[in-house]
Amino acid sequence: MLVIKRDGRTVDFDRAKIEVAIRKANAEVEEQERATDEEIESILAFIEAKKCKRMLVEDIQDIIEQKLMQMNHFELGKTYIIYRYSRALVRKANTTDESILSLIKNSNKDVMEENSNKNAVAASTQRDLIAGEVSKDLTKRILLPEKISKAHEDGVLHFHDADYFVQPIFNCCLIDIGNMLDNGTVMNGKLIETPKSFQVACTIVTQIIAAVASSQYGGQSVDIRHLGKYLRKSNEKFKESIRKVAGEELSEEMVEKLAMGRTKDELRSGVQTIQYQINTLMTTNGQSPFVTLFLNLDKEDEYLKENAMIVEEILRQRLEGIKNEAGVYVTPAFPKLVYVLDEHNSLQGGEYDYITKLAVQCSIKRMYPDYISAKKMRENYEGNVFSPMGCRSFLSPWKDENGNYKFEGRFNQGVVSLNLPQIGLAAKGDEDRFWQLFDERLELCFEALMCRHRALLGTKSDVSPVHWQYGAIARLDKGEVIDDYLFDGYSSISLGYIGLYEVTKVMRGVSHTTPEGQEFALRVMNHLRAATDKWRKETGIGFALYGTPAESLCYKFAKIDKLKFGSVEDVTDKGYYTNSYHVDVREDIDAFTKFEFESQFQKISSGGAISYVEIPNMRHNPDAIEDVVRFIYDNIQYAEFNTKSDYCHVCGFDGEIEINDENEWECPQCHNKDHAKMNVTRRTCGYLGENFWNVGKTKEIKARVLHL
Repeated sequence: MLVIKRDGRTVDFDRAKIEVAIRKANAEVEEQERATDEEIESILAFIEAKKCKRMLVEDIQDIIEQKLMQMNHFELGKTYIIYRYSRALVRKANTTDESILSLIKNSNKDVMEENSNKNAVAASTQRDLIAGEVSKDLTKRILLPEKISKAHEDGVLHFHDADYFVQPIFNCCLIDIGNMLDNGTVMNGKLIETPKSFQVACTIVTQIIAAVASSQYGGQSVDIRHLGKYLRKSNEKFKESIRKVAGEELSEEMVEKLAMGRTKDELRSGVQTIQYQINTLMTTNGQSPFVTLFLNLDKEDEYLKENAMIVEEILRQRLEGIKNEAGVYVTPAFPKLVYVLDEHNSLQGGEYDYITKLAVQCSIKRMYPDYISAKKMRENYEGNVFSPMGCRSFLSPWKDENGNYKFEGRFNQGVVSLNLPQIGLAAKGDEDRFWQLFDERLELCFEALMCRHRALLGTKSDVSPVHWQYGAIARLDKGEVIDDYLFDGYSSISLGYIGLYEVTKVMRGVSHTTPEGQEFALRVMNHLRAATDKWRKETGIGFALYGTPAESLCYKFAKIDKLKFGSVEDVTDKGYYTNSYHVDVREDIDAFTKFEFESQFQKISSGGAISYVEIPNMRHNPDAIEDVVRFIYDNIQYAEFNTKSDYCHVCGFDGEIEINDENEWECPQCHNKDHAKMNVTRRTCGYLGENFWNVGKTKEIKARVLHL
């Protein structure tokens, strides 16, 4: 028998340790209260007779307490409980020393690899990570109810972003960038007035992005359409300047032409400012700002022409990339790009199809943009089209006092995710038991989410002036509390979920893509959605169901469950769970079928959902991707491609990178063998589905659907 210790380590069962613990308790009570040798042996025999492959150390201790009570050794049982409690206090007295010291020594892999956007070796980043370890410790021991902390440790649920929970800050938001540009803002105590040109507007936007990122822990999104008016301002300014210099010597047509030339120069400079500023700025949490640019060519927009120019330039510069330290153009991590497909740009003969063709080229080479179908989004969100909040979560429609829909200037309070496969495993296939456990665990999630909500109640606007006083969210007075923004659905608070495929496999023995499995999976999804709708109605808080994009959590839940339930075929044996409602990576399914199938779950997960497909190198066959883009517009709300050809970041080699005789990736041009400095994603099987990569040495790459 193996024993799972509190820190997750597995050790061999040692009966001597149990005997020592009981005898220590024996020594603390009167002789007549003590357990005899025979009674101690019977307790040990009872534990061993269970013949479990694995047992939690807490479960063993529970058995000892129960047996002592059954033997009428009440005083001894009390002493054992006190002994157990005192040992727990010792463990809890200082639980961060080891994790912090290992972080400084660069050996704490769990923390260092948790966020791939952070350089965990840099001293400035380590300050944030060290603070995060202290926050997680305080959250676990003091701030959260014990049952929530235990549920988090046991993999029942995941309390996201515990490393920021000690502070009254929220997750992600849609910046009210139009308000801040048009009406001015304040940063670092300095007034920033309305910009008079596009270049200045771009600079101010990047400064706002950096300030916002430093006072929240999740992503943010900026709707780029608010820059259109400033591009027009620059154009008008150039025309006026040329007229003053040239007088009547130039025709109006020539004035327009010269002004447009200068406007395009400023356009390139402004977009370059956004791209380079975002990638070179460092926020207080040790990374570049986690920001998404929303590229929506709204046909009702007064500045549609200008915004089309801006979107085109953003895509052109993203296609080119940014030079790394070796002078090679690479794909920047930020900003993320989300491109909206509508009637006039969905590759069906629209006026702006040429921009979508550029977006496709960008997707093929640089993986971005993601795509939103305005058609499907209007169906799902009362006719509205709006951006996800940086981290792919969506708000629900909300109207102000004048009956106008409002999305910018709103935010998400936090996320808790539920481990669906564990419910099925614990129920052992019993349907009634499954739904009972499901409801019990949903209640735990509700309590955990309410902890997040209550942590924000009473927060004063002074905690983040850029959010609460100077327009990113609101324009409150100093000292004013933010409570009104936490109710009535103005902000969201999200229930995530992992492993719809696996729980269906446990309970039905089939994938959720089969008719029988699909029926069960939809029942599970609708049950999740009904819970969030019920909580929303009862509390007035914007609970939402969120298709969680949390890849690391897929591994964490699976690892915990494998220790507890052993290796279960096609569930825990894979080493990962499938993200939210997604189709498992190994299923034989084409991109069109995958998107069509998953679209039904996106509608239920209205608090956020994205679907994606892996595609082979399509750089020389963009027509195939264009077909998928057309399909996205008609069939699914939010989708992306994972497609990159092999690429060496050291020398710029753009071709197939092979594995050498030593089983290592090696660039054929410069012979670079550092996998971290390559994009190596060649798919020879053409599989169109999810893929998972294991961070680490080349030999540890888990190529589940690749033939390398």
